[in-house]
Amino acid sequence: MEKAIVLAASAIGAGLAMIAGIGPGIGEGYAVGKACEAIGRQPECKGEVTQTMLLGCAVAETTGIYGFIVALILLFVNPFIGKL
Repeated sequence: MEKAIVLAASAIGAGLAMIAGIGPGIGEGYAVGKACEAIGRQPECKGEVTQTMLLGCAVAETTGIYGFIVALILLFVNPFIGKL
């Protein structure tokens, strides 16, 4: 019975960890939109704006990747089963 409760809680935790992917998606979309606006206003700054935007998107994406890794660990490795 305890194993089933731990597995259910791990599945719920993995689902909640995947919610972390929403933030980077919204943030990256906003950053790309603002970068397009900046390039539209000053086309000569295209290289600098694009470089800064890509670096910012890469940093923002790490949050989603960490959430994904936590979800995979909870689903497949499940360190809590060994504690029973």
